[in-house]
Amino acid sequence: FNKKISICITGAGGSIGSELCRQILSMNPYKLIIIDFCEYNLYKIYEELKELKNSETKLVAKLLNAKNQIKLEDIFKEHKIKIVYHAAAYKHVPLVEINKIEGIRNNLATTSAVSMAAIKNNVDKVVLISSDKAVRPTNIMGATKLLSELMIKELSSLSNCKTIFSTVRF
Repeated sequence: FNKKISICITGAGGSIGSELCRQILSMNPYKLIIIDFCEYNLYKIYEELKELKNSETKLVAKLLNAKNQIKLEDIFKEHKIKIVYHAAAYKHVPLVEINKIEGIRNNLATTSAVSMAAIKNNVDKVVLISSDKAVRPTNIMGATKLLSELMIKELSSLSNCKTIFSTVRF
């Protein structure tokens, strides 16, 4: 990475988000902004990253639900974010099946908020972390990830948008 690049990871305390944090930190970005709404998970990954980081990378932890577009806009602007890895989502199928409305609300609202905040702040790239469950979904979690992918696909086709949107499935 360029030494002046600022990267943001939503869902930084989760299984995928925390591994993204470790991998990206090893590339020595200028700033790594980690966001999670679970205080314990954010604390755990923040403490781990502080031990792993070199003295040059600025590490910033934000306790925040990624549905909060206004706060995301503030963070993206303040830290001049260039790349966002959006890993914030509910991923545990049995829990999402029991809590369908919250699963839908969380997975779709976070994708929308992150995307709109990125567009508003001319973020260079947004990468949605999706799931193999989005392929012919048979459950709510898979359906929400597929709809998130479709949202990202639609945004990527906007001609007046400077942000490059992409999706990767795990």
